[in-house]
Amino acid sequence: MGVIGTGATGIQVIQTIAAEVGSLHVFVRTPQYVLPMKNPKYGPDEAAWYKARLNELRQNLPHTFTGFEYDFEHKWHDLTPAERLAVLEEIHADGSLKLWLSSFAEMFFDEDVSEEISEFVRQKMRDRLKDPKLIDILVPKPGDYGFGTHRVPLETNYLEVYHRENVTAVSLRDNGIAEIVPEGIRLEDGTVYPLDIIIMAVGFDAGSGALCRIDIRGRNGLSLREEWAKDIRTTFGMMKYGFPNLFMTGAPLAPSAALCNMTTCLQQQTEWISDCIRHLEGSDQGLIEPTLEGENAWVEHHDETANANLISRTNSWYTGSNVPGKPRRVLSYTGGVGTYRAKCSEAATNGYAGFALGRSNIEQPS
Repeated sequence: MGVIGTGATGIQVIQTIAAEVGSLHVFVRTPQYVLPMKNPKYGPDEAAWYKARLNELRQNLPHTFTGFEYDFEHKWHDLTPAERLAVLEEIHADGSLKLWLSSFAEMFFDEDVSEEISEFVRQKMRDRLKDPKLIDILVPKPGDYGFGTHRVPLETNYLEVYHRENVTAVSLRDNGIAEIVPEGIRLEDGTVYPLDIIIMAVGFDAGSGALCRIDIRGRNGLSLREEWAKDIRTTFGMMKYGFPNLFMTGAPLAPSAALCNMTTCLQQQTEWISDCIRHLEGSDQGLIEPTLEGENAWVEHHDETANANLISRTNSWYTGSNVPGKPRRVLSYTGGVGTYRAKCSEAATNGYAGFALGRSNIEQPS
């Protein structure tokens, strides 16, 4: 059996099936920073403790940076090197996404901080792998990309899987896949790996892909697929100029496109949309659409925020670079869940500023 891809999906597949198959070849192009995940068992006492925090979480989650219960608590330059290391060790041991989303925000803006935290994670991975060949294939190298600028997968004994006799890591860094052949997979140097099953965990067209598979048409037959093939633009990631009454969740240019606790963000978006529809019904209006000026303002703010951080400088599905021909733009709003919520609420409170409302077809300049 073979698995192509070691992103979040590939990692879950690999760590799950390794002990169940006769042999497993994992084809690795881009090594991933990974974090070990704790999977504690919760009994009645733990459940009661967590439920008792309902009001605390209700107040806290909607306003943190990523919609999780934790937020960035430390300032890199306020601590000594020893204190920074202690923070990193403590958070790494938590077995969650806290190292990514609740350690030092400077890792997203300062290349030196990014490299120090990246090296901390790389060393944790080396300590588990031990084998120099495996380390070379599976651990990102300095200069590849920084920890946290790609999606950070959580895993359970994923790296240890490669110590099994039936598992082989195949590097594609300098010897890519040439083609799928009847026998299995042939690399560029002619090497053929015989395989009976191939699992292709090669990623997806994030943010815009699902909606582009639907033939969504706006005013005068305007095609959403064609518009986003030219430039991926939205207003708040919930509406699109030229498409009256098209409400979206999890779409580009909102935190829910990638950088959010989805439960938190989708609740906020569905509540905003529901309130908007109630407003239209209560004012005897049936149509709403972003104005061109309103959409331009949101895209400009989104880009200014995104281009200030290191995510925008890396190649990943966060920027659409994994899909040939896809317009490059950071797909997720990176200004924080709390800030996003405040800006959406401000527009609604101000009579849906940046939107045009009407009782019949909204006429706007093309």
